[in-house]
Amino acid sequence: MKVEQMDWAEATVNDLKPQSLHTINPQLVLLLGSTSMLKNPANLETIKIRYPNAWLLGCSTAGEIYKTHVYEDSLISTAIHFEHTRINGVRININETENSYDAGQKLAQALDRDGLVHAFVLSDGLNVNGSDLVRGLSEHLPANVNVTGGLSGDGDRFNETFVMLNSLPEKNTIALIGFYGDRLKVGYASFGGWDPFGPERLITRSNGNVLYELDGKSALELYKNYLGKHAGGLPATGLLFPLSIRTSPQETAVVRTILGIDDDLQSMIFAGDVPEGAYARLMKANFDRLIDGAVDAAKSNYHSMGSASPELAILISCVGRKMVLKQRIEEEVEAVQDELGKSTVLTGFYSYGEISPFSQGAKSELHNQTMTITTFREI
Repeated sequence: MKVEQMDWAEATVNDLKPQSLHTINPQLVLLLGSTSMLKNPANLETIKIRYPNAWLLGCSTAGEIYKTHVYEDSLISTAIHFEHTRINGVRININETENSYDAGQKLAQALDRDGLVHAFVLSDGLNVNGSDLVRGLSEHLPANVNVTGGLSGDGDRFNETFVMLNSLPEKNTIALIGFYGDRLKVGYASFGGWDPFGPERLITRSNGNVLYELDGKSALELYKNYLGKHAGGLPATGLLFPLSIRTSPQETAVVRTILGIDDDLQSMIFAGDVPEGAYARLMKANFDRLIDGAVDAAKSNYHSMGSASPELAILISCVGRKMVLKQRIEEEVEAVQDELGKSTVLTGFYSYGEISPFSQGAKSELHNQTMTITTFREI
């Protein structure tokens, strides 16, 4: 595997020439950037000329990860040449589907299955129920194939998100890339680091990813009471106080963050399911534990790769972590680099939701407020 990276916001005139730094012939180029940078047709046209034979997969973000740095309003390209791996991809507009589950099912069924070893998805970040999307994908992909990826972002604005696959970036789009070949080793892990507080409450009324009542009372009113002075900044400030959702004592709790609120309906809209009968508990940030969560994800990945450094790591971390860590945000990326090894190329973005199993052997799920890492190494 050979990897070439570039920050297009910092590119010089010489960098933009198609022949400059064009040292590999990649099958896949991952493009991660701010909404404005990703939508700039001049940027995309130059990248297409530079990498004429590659699948171009990308999305808008809430921050871009480039090596051990975290940027805003940039466009990062990571071009990947695989020696022994084949790539294929499909995309869909959610307006062409009945719901998020149906979108996942149609994408999974459209993807070539012969030799498929892993699937990576980038999704619209505002209009998709991530839990349903993951179920639709997982239930219709081969049993031995896991899916990782994330929901696209729009900074802390929550206005519009974009996804692209060999096209101009589009709203309401989901793109799925398949990796094929028995010489590709893929690792994945997802960890958080948030502390629960307050009592656990029963979800007494919800519909999919929309929450109406906790313990028979307005969930939004209760949540605003907890947030106090932060309530005026919803939905963005809700990223600082996610909910832990537990469906049964045996299952690992998942974290959910708010994408929007409806004052008229007294409801809260989440990135994934908040099922009736489950238990919810508020969570708050712990700086050191957030960094520890990133370290744990990297350690789990490293061990799953046979205690050998991967060649490439795609880091997808939640925008809520970025809002909490602020000027310390690069610490979690640096911690991942330290665990995986200096030879591992890092790329990634801050998202509205992360998709991965917790660890090897677990099922794929939608997460919020986690650091999720997907690693690749050819053998």
